[in-house]
Amino acid sequence: MSPPPWTLPALRLEAPLLSGRIDAGVTLSTVTRLVASGTAVSKADLVVAAGLARTTVSAAVDELLARGVLQPDGIRPTSGRGRPADRLALSPHCGAVLLADVGARGAHLAVVDLRQQVLGHVHVDLDVREGPAAVLGTVEGELEKLRTRAGVPVRAVVIGLPGPVDGHLGVPVRPPIMPGWHAYPVAARLQETFACPVLLENDVNLRALGEARALPADQAPLLFVKVGTGIGGGLVTREGVLHHGADGAAGDIGHVRVRGAPDTVCVCGNIGCIEAVASVTAIGRRLGLAGADAASEVRELVARADPETMALVREAAALIGEVVAMLVHFYNPARVTLGGSVTSASDELLAGVRSVVYQRALPLATRNLVLATSVLGEHAGLGGASVLGIERVLSAEHIGLLGAATRR
Repeated sequence: MSPPPWTLPALRLEAPLLSGRIDAGVTLSTVTRLVASGTAVSKADLVVAAGLARTTVSAAVDELLARGVLQPDGIRPTSGRGRPADRLALSPHCGAVLLADVGARGAHLAVVDLRQQVLGHVHVDLDVREGPAAVLGTVEGELEKLRTRAGVPVRAVVIGLPGPVDGHLGVPVRPPIMPGWHAYPVAARLQETFACPVLLENDVNLRALGEARALPADQAPLLFVKVGTGIGGGLVTREGVLHHGADGAAGDIGHVRVRGAPDTVCVCGNIGCIEAVASVTAIGRRLGLAGADAASEVRELVARADPETMALVREAAALIGEVVAMLVHFYNPARVTLGGSVTSASDELLAGVRSVVYQRALPLATRNLVLATSVLGEHAGLGGASVLGIERVLSAEHIGLLGAATRR
């Protein structure tokens, strides 16, 4: 198998919260996640990182080695005269997670093992307006090829969609740019196809999570703002987990009305939504561009610094900056990350948003604020999907199944 053209950095994996009564599943999950994320790679490291007794850690490691979940990985040198510690790593045979980051006009699909190694990746063009049957048919076909290439059991599937979703039910909820998708059983369909747990998430939430886990922990809370065919937001808490809100609608900023915005009708039926006046689609419409290639044409014009296009980008940046300034006051993030096609083509949007935010927001909310473009770029969604999938497989509820499956 040829190596993939990109790799994921080491992403932090959250361990379960420990309490006075710790059952075996929590202990095994904690130890495995710490090893998987590279936080602790020896028994001595695990004692410190997990806050557990040496005998508890030793018993958990021995069990995980016996199950084939962990494996020896050489020697870690120690300072002083102590005996070098045995390094631990996840076994490459434990399994893999299938990832699908579906956007309005294309999808990044990948397979990663539980060590966060990318085993395969492909990008496919598609149009979510064609409906769930056609789009998921394409996604399933490509994921099946990736599963075959991986050569290890698939333990979970994670899929992100460009619209509101109910993660508990595994269905989209009235997504404005996805006709025919409302209440479609996405998770149930993929679970039937791949015979493993399926997690459905909003695409911007995946980007936010991937970005937060690729950065130092002090960069959370984090707000991710994606400017593409539409505009969306994702929120990650100080603890490094997604904030969904009561019904999963947190971060759906595309339909916030902006002061001073034109009275343009949005796809949601309201007037003056930020998505309707400042997205790549809105810029393309003002340039007289339409059709499936409009977004890519706008990106090319931005990359070439076309004067008319850049003027529209600056107008869009001012409007987006107003929304971000409001959110900075409300959420007080440590970092705001801008992502999407326009941000990758030019720094003009970032500069415009920064100017408005630092001008409009009060000093207390901005004195330590970092406002930057994505460190993971177009693969941020796959990074977040990888975190969700691996943490699900290594959770206290599922790690026993992993061990049983590994032993067979």
